[in-house]
Amino acid sequence: MKTARIKEWTYEEFMTLPEGGPYRFEIIDGELFMTPSPTPRHQKICGNLFLSIGTFLRSNPLGEVFAAPCDVVFSRTPLQVADPDLVFVSKAHAFIVTEKNIQGVPDLLVEVLSPSTAANDRRVKLSLYERSGVPEYWIVDPQTETVEVFRLSGGRYADGMEFRKEDTLDSPLLPGLTIPLSEVFPA
Repeated sequence: MKTARIKEWTYEEFMTLPEGGPYRFEIIDGELFMTPSPTPRHQKICGNLFLSIGTFLRSNPLGEVFAAPCDVVFSRTPLQVADPDLVFVSKAHAFIVTEKNIQGVPDLLVEVLSPSTAANDRRVKLSLYERSGVPEYWIVDPQTETVEVFRLSGGRYADGMEFRKEDTLDSPLLPGLTIPLSEVFPA
């Protein structure tokens, strides 16, 4: 759900928005977006991905993974704040993790589609993440049980690679990680 643009939001104003509750807040290109809390299936898929990546990182300390809600502040002027479902920050970029949020460009962002967020995740956030220089972006579709992977090349995302439920997902950002997607999508 997008609100009417009345004025540009500041970081300080954004930080006064209520935490928790029935909505998650994001500001992209000066517009405030509110999304309802996700469904149990959405959360189960997020949890399965978080568990796969988190377990891998315990044995391979390449960085940290964070689950929503965890704001990523790409810039303060203009204010660009997203709340991806999962965020991976490598050790090389650990300095962007602050006590309140992530201030800068993470290495990998994951969005699990919901009916209320699908168009935004596929267009608005894809554009924001590409412009901001996020090296890798996964769009997880619970309905089709697919993961579309976008990798930055020459400052642009190449066409997305699609992985299906019977495939295994990996990432050059996490060498050695393999995620059987049959374990991600609940029956």
